[in-house]
Amino acid sequence: MLKFRDITLRDREAVMPMVQDFYQTDAVLHPAPPEVLERTFRAAADHGEPLLRGVLILDGEEPAGYLYITQCYSAEVGGRCVFLEELYLLPRFRGRGWGGQIMAWIEEQYPTARRFRLEVNEVNQGAVRVYEKAGYRYLRYEQMVVDKIK
Repeated sequence: MLKFRDITLRDREAVMPMVQDFYQTDAVLHPAPPEVLERTFRAAADHGEPLLRGVLILDGEEPAGYLYITQCYSAEVGGRCVFLEELYLLPRFRGRGWGGQIMAWIEEQYPTARRFRLEVNEVNQGAVRVYEKAGYRYLRYEQMVVDKIK
């Protein structure tokens, strides 16, 4: 049975190997240093952190994957935007039709959101199909960034 719960620091041994695996997949175009992944996990497990929520996806009581979710205000839609930063399922839990359930759960968690947004690498066609089936469409932008990571 698919369940969700917020990540805690006690989940580090379950979550961090999934995070490290996620960053080795085709879903990720830009690597992140291990210290950044660790800092992000700690922020995701800190329930006082208002900008990042970490969620453990469970099959019954067994960890099956994780989510990192952030929020911001989108001037484009005049309201809250929920950004699905990372969605990862362990390989043995893929292909079970959970994608739609996961996406519906996210939308239920944020009923006042005006937009749900995520990034997808076009080579990851399995994920593209899940997202399109859930109603997502491409929103084309070229992004520019300056990283101030020390």
